[in-house]
Amino acid sequence: MLDPSVRGVLDRINDAEPGDRLRVVVAAPGGYGKSALLSEITNSAVRVVDDAHLLDDGALRALAAEPLLVLAYRPWPRRAVLAELTRGAVVVPLAPFSREQVREFLHAPKPVVDFVFAQTGGVPGLVERLGAVSEVSADALSAFRAELDWIDPDLQKFLLAAEAGAAQRLDLLSTLLDKDFDEVSDIIEAARATGLLAEDGTLHPLALRAVGALTRAERRIAVRQKLAQLQLDRGGPVLDLVRPLLDTGIGGPVFAAAAREALSADPGLAARLFKASTGGGAPSAETAAQWATASAMAGDLDSALRLADQVISAQDTPHRRTAAEVAAVALAHRGQLARSTELFRWAATPYAAAFAGIGLIGTGHLFEELPPQPPTMLGGAASLMLQGVRQSVAGAETVALSTLVRASSMLEPAGGAVLLPDSPAALAALVAVHCGEPNVAESVLDRAVETGTGGVLMSVRHRLLQAWLQMLRGNLTVARETLMSVRGAFEPRDWIFAVALEVGVARRNSDLATLRRTWEQACEAVLRHPVDLFSLLPLGEFAAAAARLRDQERLAPHLAQASALLRSLGNPPLWATQLHWSLLHAAIIDENTAAAEEHAAALAVNRERSRYCAILSSAAECWLDVVAGKVDADRVEEAARSLHAVGLWWDASRLAGQAAIRTSDRQAMVRLLDCARLLQGRPVSARRSPESDAPVLTEDAGKLSDREREVAQLVLEGMTYKQVGDRLFISAKTVEHHMARMRQRLGSTSRSDLLAQLRHIMGS
Repeated sequence: MLDPSVRGVLDRINDAEPGDRLRVVVAAPGGYGKSALLSEITNSAVRVVDDAHLLDDGALRALAAEPLLVLAYRPWPRRAVLAELTRGAVVVPLAPFSREQVREFLHAPKPVVDFVFAQTGGVPGLVERLGAVSEVSADALSAFRAELDWIDPDLQKFLLAAEAGAAQRLDLLSTLLDKDFDEVSDIIEAARATGLLAEDGTLHPLALRAVGALTRAERRIAVRQKLAQLQLDRGGPVLDLVRPLLDTGIGGPVFAAAAREALSADPGLAARLFKASTGGGAPSAETAAQWATASAMAGDLDSALRLADQVISAQDTPHRRTAAEVAAVALAHRGQLARSTELFRWAATPYAAAFAGIGLIGTGHLFEELPPQPPTMLGGAASLMLQGVRQSVAGAETVALSTLVRASSMLEPAGGAVLLPDSPAALAALVAVHCGEPNVAESVLDRAVETGTGGVLMSVRHRLLQAWLQMLRGNLTVARETLMSVRGAFEPRDWIFAVALEVGVARRNSDLATLRRTWEQACEAVLRHPVDLFSLLPLGEFAAAAARLRDQERLAPHLAQASALLRSLGNPPLWATQLHWSLLHAAIIDENTAAAEEHAAALAVNRERSRYCAILSSAAECWLDVVAGKVDADRVEEAARSLHAVGLWWDASRLAGQAAIRTSDRQAMVRLLDCARLLQGRPVSARRSPESDAPVLTEDAGKLSDREREVAQLVLEGMTYKQVGDRLFISAKTVEHHMARMRQRLGSTSRSDLLAQLRHIMGS
């Protein structure tokens, strides 16, 4: 294990004759292997002295007459007599082990060697103390106890400061130790001599753990408190010093300062630090307002509202407006947009004024004044958000979308460090969905999720809107998986979208059992969330579901409120069109021709306003003709492809499929079925005949046709014949014929026998 140079000196020592004169010095910190080297000396004529730094001056002077002398000592304390005694001596350099030497010493695999080397810095004594392990045991730490108990109080205090991360802060150490800089430097040199410090003056990780584990808790707390206060007095960061003091029962201003540092990166930690800063007492108005902000950013809206209300209720404090903003944000997420707007208006700060304007429009009140905003990211984004929402109700759909996308891009660098009632990405996505730009919605939401815009509070909303896009495209499995990935205790605004997603996926899957099971939640979600401009999408889904379940009466008051809200805004085409489209489908499901024609007429009014309005209006008229049994294949295919182009993939496929099963023209039926399958993203057979949807008898009873396999797979998944027919755009009767033919061919004696055989065939 010895370096060649050290081995050479050792050979000289062991080969020395009694008449020779040789003086060797082995000076190194503790644990570097001095004693191990001395044990290799076999020459009895050599006087060997270990720990020479502990001898008094008289004993050291007595060694001057020794002709063959080897002295081992630590480099601190410095001794004049020792320096005189070793002048001109041969110096043996001892260094920490390299990684390869650690491997040779331990005979351990690479992962263990890497761990031990990282923990010990290669100091031989520490390597031996830790052993060939991949985690630090309590026994390895307890081995430091005698050494730590032995050192003097100033050195102990320095080690605690080093454990707290202040090993290189001479200014803090000077005040902490009540020493001048020269004295502090001496203490640091004494610490280096222990072998516990790395080259940069910090503790080796193993030593750091030992100091933290073996020092009395009250001493560690006292040192950290003192360092944190000193750092705070100098205006420096204190979070790293204070974080370990959480849950110790102490508090004070340093905790509030640490909380402000943590707010943007970890609002949950910031809330805990603000709580600790009170020491169990009542917070000041300033602390309560900041604590409320941290709680809201962490998603704890109950605490945020409680703390904000305390500050708002107080008199003569400048922090009431901050608290009002926090409460307004919390209420916006709870679906109380009107009350949120009132609080924003009362707060009367620049940001609050912009968000109040958005809230006013969202609750049906036109808002013209655009207050000046501070030249910050949030100020610019808030201004653009209000401008974009105003443009969306003024009929400038494309401009509105562009404005909101720019607002989202502007806020991306802030990530989760801002508290928002709604994000520009979410508003941009809503506008994009309402005007048939799903790719823009997808892009802006992906960026918002990637950058964490709005933090925890907005993350669920962004993910739910991503799921909504998947549902509109007919990717129902992906939509449901995305919904399930954000399961939790939803706030009302998120809950209404989450329930609407469940309802929408179940309706599109013809899953009546799930639809019925979820309907009560849908009704409750609507009751808990007052109608506003930004919740029209789920309301439209609920309208179609209500028609399917024949329970329109419970939803009627809310739909009336939505209509009144749109009228108060002048029936803006962007927001009204999508709702009329959903209500058209609800009327078709309910077989209410008069209502369907009314909504088709409403769509026709805005036909010239935008491409999206024109597409939905044409598709609505096409739907009415299909329902009436008048199927023009060219017109249906054109309408379906247009719907697909604006992101309504499922609707497009549905239109083509329903037209196919209503036409008496077999050639048109095949063509429209192929169109439906293509728009649904499913393969279209290269060879189709008008009879291809009829049951097909194959020569081999163990084989099924492509259509039979589709039917069998869906039946095995538990679907009813009606649900299978809806999925494949064929009638339930045709599904029944397929099943009967398969049963006959396979010779099944019962339905259970047929299902068992189909499972075997499909599995193989």
